[in-house]
Amino acid sequence: MNKGHSTDAMNLREDGYVPIRDVEDAQMGMFDKPLPCFGCGIGWFFFLLGFVFPLMWYFSTILYFGKYYNKDPRERSGLAACAIAAITFTVAAVITFLVYLL
Repeated sequence: MNKGHSTDAMNLREDGYVPIRDVEDAQMGMFDKPLPCFGCGIGWFFFLLGFVFPLMWYFSTILYFGKYYNKDPRERSGLAACAIAAITFTVAAVITFLVYLL
């Protein structure tokens, strides 16, 4: 049997030869397309936008806990950063509010 050729009857084409495909080729197709929001992903875009509109951090935290990153695992780090920023902002706002009252 020659290297690089498949003898599987289902894979035969008209010319009789079928190149053997790599296992990683099928998985790479899912991540070939660029991320939305200028290529940085929804999570990182909302993280940067959150410094102007902090409510974006809370919205992306909902996306993070709703497992939005299952659609594209590349979104996980940005959404997690937004969740951390939302918690930090909330703690800072509560401390500021308590200091202001006392």
